[in-house]
Amino acid sequence: MSGRGKGPLAGVKVLDLTSVLMGPYATQIFADLGADVIKVESPQGDTTRFIPPGPDHSRGAMFLNVNRGKRSIVLDLKNPEGRNTLLRLAGETDVFIHSMRASAIGRLGLDYAALRGANDRIIYANMYGFSRNGPYRDYPAYDDIVQAASGIVDLQAKLSDGVPTYTATVIADKVAGLTGAYSVMAALYAREKTGRGQEIEVPMFETLVSFTMVEHLCGSLFVPPQGPPEYPRATSEARRPYRTSNGYIGVMIYNDRHWQNFFAELGHPEWSKDPIYASMRTRTQNIGKVLAQVARVLETRTTEEWVELFRRAHIPATAIASLEDLLVDPHLEETGFWDERHTDMGTIRFPGIPTSFSDTPGAIGDPGPGLGGDGETILRDAGFSEAEIEDLVAKGAVAKAGVAA
Repeated sequence: MSGRGKGPLAGVKVLDLTSVLMGPYATQIFADLGADVIKVESPQGDTTRFIPPGPDHSRGAMFLNVNRGKRSIVLDLKNPEGRNTLLRLAGETDVFIHSMRASAIGRLGLDYAALRGANDRIIYANMYGFSRNGPYRDYPAYDDIVQAASGIVDLQAKLSDGVPTYTATVIADKVAGLTGAYSVMAALYAREKTGRGQEIEVPMFETLVSFTMVEHLCGSLFVPPQGPPEYPRATSEARRPYRTSNGYIGVMIYNDRHWQNFFAELGHPEWSKDPIYASMRTRTQNIGKVLAQVARVLETRTTEEWVELFRRAHIPATAIASLEDLLVDPHLEETGFWDERHTDMGTIRFPGIPTSFSDTPGAIGDPGPGLGGDGETILRDAGFSEAEIEDLVAKGAVAKAGVAA
């Protein structure tokens, strides 16, 4: 099964020189939405291939998911013939994406100038840790490093007794991946109007700082500052799932109507006259007291009782779901979110495409490809003759399927 040609990006061709998770997540979105994504790998392959679990040692679960719908070719880009092969493929490609540091891609002779020489309409996307215009440009970066540098780890400490912690998901990789995907799509739209390609830079550090500061810039938006760069509601120690008499619940009592309804359901409508509950401003200024009081009240009933009450009061609330719960969630089942199919790797369940399109729906493709599994087909599609392919294999520029390891 392939998603190519079955979505709003049908007909778009992508050369994907990314690895691990940030870049592959961006190009996974392209593949889900119908683009032909060619994953260009070194003879050693993307390191994510080898992260267990998985019945195939070179195609672990995370690799299969984030590289679904793509095709793989192995090119030795340090070999002049391998580099020339890439440039020839780029001649009829819409998008080129890499996740190497600027110095590394430059050493390979594959910077924007080189790709633009092969195709002046190409959209060239750099995805790396830190902008090449600053002093951190050559620092290595992974998700944990960027979380630590972005302020998020320090913010997490405010919710964990002062101990810095990482978020329990690779937020830097995925936020940067999403940013890379929408940036490339914007550049493709601009090309439709101007006819010109362009270069894009998506640095993880700057992307995650921007993401974090949406709400946390707060009083420091102003010069001089009217307060510290911290949104107090988000960092309040009391902001956490509330304990009930038999478990926990997530609740968001937010606007004035929510609070009035909440107090009415409790049988104490007069509580809404307390000055600290009077408005968004007063609740924010007294957020610690407000949330602590809610916590004390919620301990008096069961999770089920509170969920029923909050539904009745039109207040957002839910029981706490585990990842295992999501696998059998009735809403996700009814919407067809989980995509289960039989493959050469056995039965596999993918998370679905979260967005929908009325006229051009996307489709999830096959699990992440075997290393170099589509190389010869990719070259034939690009006009390489059988003799040229054999010559490239003989020179070590291209690896046949199953040969690279």
